[in-house]
Amino acid sequence: MNKIALISLSGGIDSTSLLLNLLSNNYTTYALSFNYGQKHKIEIDKAKINISYLKDNNYTVTHKIVDISDCMNILKSSLTNSKEDIPEGHYEETNMYSTVVPNRNAIFSSILYGYALTIAKNKPKSKIYLSLGAHSGDHTIYPDCRIEFYKHIMKSFKLGNWNTDNIDLYLPYINLDKSQILEDAINSVKKLNLDFKTIFKNTITSYNPTENGLSDGKTGSDIERILAFDKIGLKDPIKYNYSWDEVLSNAKTVESNFKQKN
Repeated sequence: MNKIALISLSGGIDSTSLLLNLLSNNYTTYALSFNYGQKHKIEIDKAKINISYLKDNNYTVTHKIVDISDCMNILKSSLTNSKEDIPEGHYEETNMYSTVVPNRNAIFSSILYGYALTIAKNKPKSKIYLSLGAHSGDHTIYPDCRIEFYKHIMKSFKLGNWNTDNIDLYLPYINLDKSQILEDAINSVKKLNLDFKTIFKNTITSYNPTENGLSDGKTGSDIERILAFDKIGLKDPIKYNYSWDEVLSNAKTVESNFKQKN
């Protein structure tokens, strides 16, 4: 049975690594990138660049941009509200709760599931998987990144639709941390004969980058990314407003202070 995957491709480390994982495991892959009014919308441009890079290397991904910004702007979050600052500090600090976009992954998953049902009509003999890059580092702050959430929402989707037998979940990172996700990406690019640095210099994780994609490396998402690269012994290929040594030193200080408090 042909394996098809529908991925929510943000343009960050997690979903980009997941895309590589899918391709390396021979999934026919469809990707949706969501414009939900996020301040870091440049992530979508990064996703486009990597889709083009993959195409140049003979890996075709059907990629669509879904604009839901008009309906998402009614939801309160520092990720979408221009008058609210993005918090700095450790990823698990309570101030990170302001970055929660209410029901975001339920909305994304619902659109993905509808897309899966549409594809299934034309490919009745295929197994279709909804795939998202949710991982253990998200669990503390984002309840919609936990396996319990996905199990329950998939059950609801099956109850609310016909012809759902061939649709399932593929969440390979749900119990991994970001450094383990990067290690998986390294294995995937080796299998695909691609260049790791080329791909990951065209990702962005910061919630508060400039229009050119540069950040100070101080938001929670930045800190987590920087520490993940350091943990696997690599320098992050993206540029920051400060040197790698400076952003890494700050990230380690933030982590140390967090551990002392907790």
